Formats: sequence, structure tokens, C-alpha cells
Amino acid sequence: MKKINLSAYHPILSIEQHIVFASNGNVVLCYEVDLPEIYSLSSTDFEDIHGSWFQAFKSLPTGTVIHKQDIYRKTAFDAKYIPNESFLEKTTYRHFKGRECLTHQSYLYLTLPLDKALNASKFTNPFRRVEKGIHKQLDHNVQEFIASVNDAVSFINNSRKVSLKPLNENQILNVCDAYFNGFNEGFDTDIQLKKSAIEIGENHFDVLAVNSELCFGDVVQSSKTNDKFTSDDFVFHQGFIDGLGLNLNENHTINQIIYLDDKHKWRKLLDKKIEELNKSSNFGTQNKFIQKKIEAIVAKINEDDSSRIIRGHLNIIFWCPEAGRLNTIASKIKTEFKELDIVPYYPKGEERKHYFLNSYCCFSSNFSNEDLYVTDLKHALCLYINNSNYKSDEQGIIFNDRQYNIPVLKDVWDERKKRIKARNFAIFAPTGEGKSFLANNILRQYFEKQVRLVIIDLGGSYSKFAKLYPNDHIILRYKQGKNLGINPFYISNEADLTLERLEDLAIFLLELLAEGNQVSKAKEVAIKKVLLHYYKHVRLNHSLASLYQFIDDKKDSLIEELKIREEHFSVYNFLHILSEYVDDGLYSFLFNVSEDQTYKIEDKQMIVFELDEVKDNKEILSVMLKLIKSAIQRTIWRNRSERGIILFDEFAKQLKFDNVLESVEFYYQAIRKQNGAIGIILQSINQLPNNSTSASILENTQVIYSLRNEKGYDELQKRLNLSSHDLNQLKSIRNNLTGDRIYTEMFIKIGKESNIFRLEVPKEVFAAYLTDGKESDRIMRIYEKTNDMKEAINTFINNYKSKKRES
Repeated sequence: MKKINLSAYHPILSIEQHIVFASNGNVVLCYEVDLPEIYSLSSTDFEDIHGSWFQAFKSLPTGTVIHKQDIYRKTAFDAKYIPNESFLEKTTYRHFKGRECLTHQSYLYLTLPLDKALNASKFTNPFRRVEKGIHKQLDHNVQEFIASVNDAVSFINNSRKVSLKPLNENQILNVCDAYFNGFNEGFDTDIQLKKSAIEIGENHFDVLAVNSELCFGDVVQSSKTNDKFTSDDFVFHQGFIDGLGLNLNENHTINQIIYLDDKHKWRKLLDKKIEELNKSSNFGTQNKFIQKKIEAIVAKINEDDSSRIIRGHLNIIFWCPEAGRLNTIASKIKTEFKELDIVPYYPKGEERKHYFLNSYCCFSSNFSNEDLYVTDLKHALCLYINNSNYKSDEQGIIFNDRQYNIPVLKDVWDERKKRIKARNFAIFAPTGEGKSFLANNILRQYFEKQVRLVIIDLGGSYSKFAKLYPNDHIILRYKQGKNLGINPFYISNEADLTLERLEDLAIFLLELLAEGNQVSKAKEVAIKKVLLHYYKHVRLNHSLASLYQFIDDKKDSLIEELKIREEHFSVYNFLHILSEYVDDGLYSFLFNVSEDQTYKIEDKQMIVFELDEVKDNKEILSVMLKLIKSAIQRTIWRNRSERGIILFDEFAKQLKFDNVLESVEFYYQAIRKQNGAIGIILQSINQLPNNSTSASILENTQVIYSLRNEKGYDELQKRLNLSSHDLNQLKSIRNNLTGDRIYTEMFIKIGKESNIFRLEVPKEVFAAYLTDGKESDRIMRIYEKTNDMKEAINTFINNYKSKKRES
């Protein structure tokens, strides 16, 4: 048994920024690799990333050692970025804190070895100090090497998917300490090198490797079919060795080491090897087999000028606290290799120790020819892991990843406009798939981040979550024959009549007059002149009825007084059309309000307009939307620094009428000037008419949510120009509505980035979002007694737990 004390034999001599001068004479440039999210890549994406690695590496100097290291560690989710203040935030925090998941760090080390020939003996002591010829500073050779590496790194960073970030001194030392401390936390320990296994602190280690051409089967490629999500009608892809990455779900490290060799030297050596094998081919089938493999490599070199011969080594170091479990983990790894038609090598004793120690970046030049396979660089790069965990943004809405159901923050607001220029969103899902549930989840989190919400709802889906915040919300419900208390013409003093306010009133009247979207400038100017004339002469009690009366009184002189033409403002048309909204007109009740009551909503953070009773009346719904727009402009949009969201739920019912669609398009145009977003909820994209107005709305909608749809997603793909991988992601959606972890899956596209996310919530949040059914009714009945929604939810859950125990 041997013991290694790292403090006595430290592998690092010195560090300058991200450059390590190793005690064995090697110079190592160290980078952290930022990889795309798992499940987010198509087969083309995998090919593109493979191509980027190849282009970046092929011109590096002969003798360079490229070491990519992917470290996977089991850990408990610490929930540090989950808010923990409100009732629903606290329950979410408790629900996910401590959940087991796998972390992934990916590193790239580019080494200039002291011995450029890279001909290590079978067992080299990695800790021996080398004084002669050691690189202790940035000499000419080192500077040339750094320049080559910088070019390669720039190439990778200019590709779309992967980026490399230099490690700093602390990070480099932390990686070194973690590795040689056996990934134990809370104490330092020594490495115990035994014949049966490697022990470091509480962890037992073992290794499996790919160290010869004989390990490989016939096919190595940049990606393969993901059997878990692939179905009869679509193919979902994963990286070629992804089964050995996050999907392994064990503590392990994947080391891929590439030695860039001289192509011409290898061509000569391989030709000589073929000649020797040819002579001895009669002495066994193994020789014939190896000869064919080498001939294939030589043929590849000769036909492809861009080919780069390399020697390579791949190993997987795995560990766990229980020595007995190592065999189980080894079996899992072997099964994955079998899927890839690769037969791994199982090192023992001195060999295992050698593989473990030399898989540290400073020592990765120490592998001998017996530990290395010979192949083309393109072939070796197929064995790269090119994706990682789901990434959380610095801020955003909590969804769940597809791997462990742990929370992921997604910035769907994008203040800095890195991914999207318009933050408007749309939710698509058939009845019963959870549209309103998802909308509740998004809006509740926005609300708790002090975003102002205006919900125009035809279904009553938001009252329960609103009631959790009794002082911060107001629900304005339309009742037959009643108005909403909104008087768009009301001003408290002359200062209220700003230029913007005048513009808004002019548009409001032109819409009431059904002038449509293409209103001439002359008509706009004329109506503004009429309004200014009205406010100049009528000083009190402003309303539509008052304006109507004023114009009726001046019908004979108004055109002449204001010096406007009848074709730009028709007094007759005005009085005729608007007669429906005043006095005894059919819809006069909508405007039959003297003092404006929008002040009631000014200080409310959530305003819900429930228009369920009016959903089938084209005229009333259209006017209601105009009135609501007027109230929004005077209250919520008054402060442009304040964030706000306007949501149209049950949008299809509102879209039955053309003028409603045009009215909604106005919001999309106006929201650009505001710090806000528009959201729409539809059962199917086909409910949006296929016209220029809808096209404009979709063009300005850059955050897409889609839940499961059994009828398919072809129309969604066509109308939203989704990629084939987006469609495959949509088709791969699977919900789990039984067991301990109930979740629904959804497709989310933010600008050009897309992936499948899950929505798993604790029982309290689930109860708050329920919009119909017996359980929802039961909660509302408790609320009617307690007048406290938090208490009602807790009582409902406790009753449910009691019944479950009894049964």
C-alpha cells in the first residue's frame, strides 16, 4: 500500500492567471467549459459543435496534449436562489431543498509538455520534480504555444453553442485539491493506493478505460438516437456518450486525453505496421483484424487532407462511500459502453493507480503507447460530452429541469434584451392540459417580484391566487347592464390633459366610430381639435354623454369654427354612431358614470377584469376592451419605469370578433413604449386568424409556452417557424400525473433557445392554482368561512392528509 500526501508533493510549481507551471515541467492553460443544456440540441447542433472542436484543435502545435475533464458529483439541491418570503415561496423552498441531483463541471486543459515527443514509459512517477529545461516563465516556446491556444479558444468562443472561460488561481487550486482529496468535503485526507482499490478519505475509487483501437466497434458518431424520447413518428438525439454523463447518475469523472501527433510520422509508422502484420496475418485472426483497422485509418488519412492523427485515451473514474457499490456502478458503465459497441478495459493494481494519478491535468502527458489508441481527431472528438445541466439565469421565473425536477430560473423578461427584443408571451394548450395553471405559476412569481398585473379574463381562473394578497388586488367583474366605473373622459384638472392623454382619447373615439386601423392623419388631427375645443368650453363633469351633447349643440357651427372639413370629421356620423352609447341608447349603461373610479385600481398591483358574462356580445366586449385600455393607459402605463404585464386569458373567445383582434393589436404596439409585456392564452394557434394582424401579434411574441397536445404541433411549427428540433422537443412532451412527483412537461422557447421544462409544485401551490373541480370548490367554501385564503389552503391540505391516513 502506498500513501500520497499532496502537501509534500504538490503538482503545481506556480500559477500565472490561468496558466499553470507544473512541477514536472509541463505548462497547462486551464479553462472552464460552458456547455448547452441537455435535451436542447438537435443532431445538426451536435455536428456543428463537433466541427467547432475539430477546427479549433486541428491547427494546434504537434505535441499538444488536450485534456477534457467532466466531473459529475451527487449533491443535495441547496435552494439558495429560490425566494423564501411569501407563503407560496416558503412552501416551494421547503419542497425542493435537499433534493438529490448531479452537478456537472466541465474543464479543458491544453498542455505544452516538457517532452514534446510524448513517449512516456509505462509507469512514470507523476510527482517527480524536473529541474532541467523546466518552463518557469513565459519564454519564447511558451508564448508561441499560448498564441496558438488563444486562436483555438477564440474560435470556440465565436461558435454559437460552447464557450471557454479562463480559470483563475483559486479555481485551479480548488480543482486540484478536490481531485486529490477524493472529492471529500469538510476535511483533508491522503490518497491510499491499495492493490484492490484506491481509497481517499470516505470514498472508494475505481476506473474503466478505452485505451486501444480494439475497444471500438464499427461506428463512432457525433450523436445517436435517444431511445427514451424517440417515438415512431420522430427521432430525438443525444450525444454519442451522453449515457455516461448526466444520465449515469453516479459520482464519476470522464477524462478524454488527446495527444496531437505528427501526421507524416504516423503515416510512416502505420505503413510499417501494416507491412509487419501482412507478414504475420497467417498466424491468427486477431492480426488480420488489427491490420484491417490500421488500413482503414491510413486510407482515411490519405483521402482527407484535413485529417489529424492523434493518440487518445478515455477513462471513467467513479467513486462512492460504499466499496461494495463500485461493482454495481461498473456494471452500469459497462452496459452503457455495450450500447455504444465499445469494450472497455478494466485496469487493476499499478495500472489503476497510474490511470487515476495521470488523469489530473498536470500529469496527462504521462500515458504510454500501451494506454493510447490511435485514430483521427474527428473520431476522438465524437467521444466528447457536449451538454450539461439546465442553466439557471441570475433572475427569472422558476420552472423545473427534466433531469431531476429541481428548480431552474429562466429570465423570460430579459431586461438587457440578450435573447429577446419583445418579452410578450403566448401559452398554447388544449382544454384540461393546464394552461391557466401554468399562467398562474408565471403571473404569481411576477407579482411577487413587484410586477403590475392586468388580467382580462373570461373564465375566472385567477381569483384564488389573487385572494392570497387581499390588499394588493382588485377584481372588476362585469354584470349585465352595469358599467365598470371607467370614464375615459374624466380629468381632475387641466394638467391631466397631456399630449399623450389627448392622443389616447382621439384613438379611443376613432375606434368607437369604427374607423379601423388605417386612419388618415387628417382625421386624427380633426378629432383632436374637437376634443381640445370641448375641454376648453366644458370645464366640469366630463364624459362621453357630455361630449356628445356639446357636439350636438354645435353641430351647425363646429366645422366652420374649427376650420376642418366634413370629410375629416363628420358631425352626422359622430352623432349617429355614438347615439348607441348615450341617453337611452342600447349601450348607454357602459358609459353611464359621472365620476371616474379608476382611482380604485391605481394603487393595486393586480387588477383582474372578469368579463365572463359578456364573452358572446361583440359590441359590449369590444367597448369593454377599449375602456379597460383607457384605464390602463391612465394608471398602469403612467409610470414607464414600472414593469407591467397584461394577460388575455380565454383569448379565443375574445377573438371571435375582428375589431377585438385589432383592439388587442393596439396593446402590442403600445407596449413597446412601456416597460411591459402582453400575454395571450390559446387552445390552439389555429384560433388566431391567419391574417396580417395575427402575423404582427405573433412576430412580437418571442416567448412561447406549449403544453401537451395529442392532436399534434404541425400548425404551431408552421405559424411560429419552429425548427425540426423544436418539433421533436414538442413531440417528446410526457406528463406524469401519478406517484410522489407529479409534474407536467412544457416546451419553452425564449427567442432562439428552446427546451422542455417541467412544472412540479408543492401541495399548497397546487391548491392555490386550481381553477375548477371539486377540490377548488372545497377550498372556496372554506375561504368563504375564514376570509383568509392561506388558512383555507392549509385547512384543505390538512383535511386531505387526515383522510389519507384514515384510508
